Amino acid sequence: MKKVLLCMVGFGLISSLKAQNDTTTQKLDEVIIQENRIQIPFSKQSRNITLVDKQDIETTPARSLQEILSFVPGVDVRQRGVTGVQADIGIRGGSFAQTLMLLNGIKLTDPQTGHHMMNIPVPLVNVDRVEVLKGPGSRIFGQNAYAGAINVITSLNDEKYLRFQGYAGDFGMKGVNFAGSLPAGKYRQNLALSYDDSNGYQYNSDYKVSNVFYEGGIDLNDQNSLRGMIAYTDRTFGANGFYTSAFPDQWESIQTTLASLSHKLSLSNFYLNTRTYYRHNADEYRLRRNEPEFYQNNHTSEVFALEANGNFKSSLGTTGFGLETRKESLESNNLGNRERNLSGIFLEHFINLGSKVDLRGGIYSNFNSDYGWKHFPGAEVGFQASEALRFYSGYGVSYRIPSFTDLYYVGPTNIGNDQLEPEEAQNFEIGAKWAKAGFRGELVYFLRNTDNLIEWTRPDENTPWQPQNFNEVKFNGIEASLFYRVNPSGNTVQVKEFSFSYNYINADLVQQPGVETRYALTALKNQVIGGVLVGVGKKIEWNTKMRYVERMNQDPYFVLDMRADYNRLGKIGFFAEASNLTNEEYIEAATIQMPGRWFRAGFMLNIQ
Repeated sequence: MKKVLLCMVGFGLISSLKAQNDTTTQKLDEVIIQENRIQIPFSKQSRNITLVDKQDIETTPARSLQEILSFVPGVDVRQRGVTGVQADIGIRGGSFAQTLMLLNGIKLTDPQTGHHMMNIPVPLVNVDRVEVLKGPGSRIFGQNAYAGAINVITSLNDEKYLRFQGYAGDFGMKGVNFAGSLPAGKYRQNLALSYDDSNGYQYNSDYKVSNVFYEGGIDLNDQNSLRGMIAYTDRTFGANGFYTSAFPDQWESIQTTLASLSHKLSLSNFYLNTRTYYRHNADEYRLRRNEPEFYQNNHTSEVFALEANGNFKSSLGTTGFGLETRKESLESNNLGNRERNLSGIFLEHFINLGSKVDLRGGIYSNFNSDYGWKHFPGAEVGFQASEALRFYSGYGVSYRIPSFTDLYYVGPTNIGNDQLEPEEAQNFEIGAKWAKAGFRGELVYFLRNTDNLIEWTRPDENTPWQPQNFNEVKFNGIEASLFYRVNPSGNTVQVKEFSFSYNYINADLVQQPGVETRYALTALKNQVIGGVLVGVGKKIEWNTKMRYVERMNQDPYFVLDMRADYNRLGKIGFFAEASNLTNEEYIEAATIQMPGRWFRAGFMLNIQ
């Protein structure tokens, strides 16, 4: 903890250098949050939302989206090895299965297991920004946005460009990333490719990851536009300790394909977005890498969905509406052949009550072929006390259905439970936002009462894990953050960005006598995140990031990362990164020891 206090003091001293006297308005405040129906500017949101923009993505010492998310306040990233070859993401003490991942609003939930939710088939170089919604998201995005949702957003460019990046580092690590835009008349298109591999930092931790992403769109006229996307990712890796420490030779290979097509109709007071998408995931798992006959699982899941979302404006405000239908299927030598259908109806309304107060409320009704109808209401109220200060509060019901692994898995260390009921939670939050002269701060208190929490348990280490429904669990916590950014001035030394956050989470799940739990009592408890981006002259940037993480019933750890860039925005640039400069011994997931100090360096080529 002394290290954390020293860093806090250091960051505070550095932030005092803000005497650059730059009062640039935050461009982030003008960003429209990309929800599927009612879209509200970031500064007017009555929710706790974090934006990770292009500058954050490009300057953070990270080689994957998972690593970048580890610096988002309130987000608990549990990596199994480096560069996020597989990682679980939790929000506000929730498990990996309680977070919904989206790509341009498309749900990436895998019916087999939540461990696949970060198999996002988009090279990092092509990600425009990431929107992290903390708190219940079922009313906005549907089921499984239980503790929060993360929307990865790409954009189509009107101008031609080419970006190429290559790097190499410790553990035999190397990779290349390519992104290009080649508009042709009214048709805009992006292509992105990436390849990363490593020999591994410990026994059986090697990996190979490939991504292919293509996106195209055309404006048919002023009111109608089409957009299509097809993407593919291949991840093959040694899985030492990923699911059990008893078998160090585990191995897994996962291939995910995603395709979508959407149409937008935009009129003066009416908006409609219709979309269809398909997701295919193939997962081969071996308990002994070179002995598939010893124990092997082969799962193939498919998701096909249709959606229609829109809004219309009237003198009474903005009304949002939506319909969705989704079919999930699985073929598996372990879980059997499974199928379920889901449908949903969204309805919400946003209205300004005078010049300072706004109210947004609605409901999501879901039908599941296994569990019938469920209804999830919610509402937020905002009060704009001044141009800089906003207060808000909200309530919502969230929901998650068990995965097929939760229900049906049979293995030597894990056994499913086909009697599981869905999880539900009542959520409440109250907070305040402040933004002025390049600064942005937020303070939030949240409370989540969970019914039928799904948790993997066992009576002793000789008995396989099995999920059970706990009757009631309460999570509450406080989130505080401060962010500062100015435009570069070209001064010899300039603090371009400063961030600091503290998150505290308390869970009242009481350990039952003689019962061991896997996830709930290892939830995030204390989290401190800080960062300083310093510009030296016009071409050099130096980003320092720190994390102090303490999970319930686990040892805390402190990790310090750095990245230096030369000419990042120029035609050719260079960078060097270092992770875990403190050489900390720590574990994020299962019993997997994360690597000590490690380095990588590379170059960037930008042509327009």
